[in-house]
Amino acid sequence: MSKLADHLRKHLRGEVLDTKPALDHFSTDGSVLKVRPKTVIYPRSVTDLRKVTKFCWQLAERGKSMSITTRGKGTDQSGGAIGDGLVVVMPAHMNKLVDIDRESVAVQPGMIYGDLQRTLTSHGRFIPPYPASMDYSTIGGAVANNASGEKSLKYGCTADYVEELEVVLANGQTIRTSPLSKRELNKKKGQSDFEGEIYRNLDGLLADNADVIEQARPSVSKNSAGYALWDVKRPDGTFDLSRLIVGSQGTLGIVSEVTMRTEKYNPDTHLIAAFFPDIEKAKDAVVALQKLEPSAVEIVDDNLLRMVQRHQPDQLKGIIEGDLPRAVMLIEFDEEKTSVRKRKAKKAQKLIKDLAHEIRVSDDYDEQEDLWKIRRSASTIVWMKDGNKSALPAIDDAVVPLERMADFMTGVGKLFAHHNLEVAIWGHAGDANFHMQPLLNLQDAADRQTLFRLMDDFYKMVIAAGGSTSGEHSDGRMRAPYLEELYGQHIYALFKEVKQIFDPLNILNPGVKIGTDRDTLRKQLRQEYDNGKLYDHMPQAHT
Repeated sequence: MSKLADHLRKHLRGEVLDTKPALDHFSTDGSVLKVRPKTVIYPRSVTDLRKVTKFCWQLAERGKSMSITTRGKGTDQSGGAIGDGLVVVMPAHMNKLVDIDRESVAVQPGMIYGDLQRTLTSHGRFIPPYPASMDYSTIGGAVANNASGEKSLKYGCTADYVEELEVVLANGQTIRTSPLSKRELNKKKGQSDFEGEIYRNLDGLLADNADVIEQARPSVSKNSAGYALWDVKRPDGTFDLSRLIVGSQGTLGIVSEVTMRTEKYNPDTHLIAAFFPDIEKAKDAVVALQKLEPSAVEIVDDNLLRMVQRHQPDQLKGIIEGDLPRAVMLIEFDEEKTSVRKRKAKKAQKLIKDLAHEIRVSDDYDEQEDLWKIRRSASTIVWMKDGNKSALPAIDDAVVPLERMADFMTGVGKLFAHHNLEVAIWGHAGDANFHMQPLLNLQDAADRQTLFRLMDDFYKMVIAAGGSTSGEHSDGRMRAPYLEELYGQHIYALFKEVKQIFDPLNILNPGVKIGTDRDTLRKQLRQEYDNGKLYDHMPQAHT
């Protein structure tokens, strides 16, 4: 055992590992990148987290750099869960449900999202912006990325449900963040500790740059790119640091407890599957449906359906037969009253009957599950291998203004064709938030070059469309180099100032969101890609 691991083991209750299997496992996450840590820590409590941060702070004060990367189950596809210093793994011990009442729940960040959701639904509640990965990802990861999903069209993103956070700051101080009145804010600013310094500096930065910050707010339905400066000061006059911490991927502080608002859960829905001859008509349908406030509007394109038929021909057998539509949308209504759902479903059919060439409606659970297979067949693409080629989460998660949806999807098809690649597109049509993964071989030098050219071309197109480079997966390392192009020099400089305010010694997940360029990504790119281990439990503490 190294001196570092030996020292940490003497001072922490949680396990400390620096074995080769542990370091190998935690050198990758769900992204295409690889960064090898020095030590892996399984903290048992907030006290362990405070000791770790204080240790790294003191090292940095002496000119010795040691980074801290907080990690859940490692499903992050942006490279936000890997680092070259200490990797602090939450699910082993910090996975408890702390408190639950009628309208909110408090949990530790390592709790699996799906486990929490099942507990809540047994009480007639749920957290709506759940990600597709909720059965094997953590609440802490959702907070880190400001995650969202199929229900976010109606209900919003993770940040909209966070009521309070317990956060360990870079110097080891623990604070709680929640909406503050002007009086409460002034009291915080009067403190002589690090928390007071943060509030003073951040409030000053926001006040001095209020106009330019508001002008930089992306004109999209959801956004997790950069730091959410525009959401800290709310319209009602409150000041909420939580809105900045959510989506910051552990670069501003370590979240050790989350209190979230819940919604009433209704398992009964009406579902419409609409089949469209072209993307323009699908876009027109989304625009028309907005006034009905559906709980979800999801989309897959014909390229995805074609790939599914080729690689798993039985998956959609009996659900989609014959000629493939250009796009399929699934439109859901989840109102509590059956009569309201039924009325909205009928209105929706009238709105799109001249746009879609086939419409199916169901209020039966089993029929709905079959229809949802159309959208969830995207998992076939995510796990796809074609010889030495794998589906890579390298360009993904772009969100554009809804009126640009059709042009954008068409442009993506042309971009992939230009690079001689197949493309399958799926995502949240109601938010114009799309996912796609190119099939490439990371062992092939030409494919590696294609990957970076494709990324540059793709994000240039997203920015030109007035979109955001990340709707729900955040920046991590993969999208960090595009933040300045997205927001411009002034806002990017403010992002760097925010990082400096919270983490002046640069120990919290450095290289994530801020401080990574394309050359660094090329050096960190894996030689192979396999995300199969995302379903495996982390190495046990005794291995």
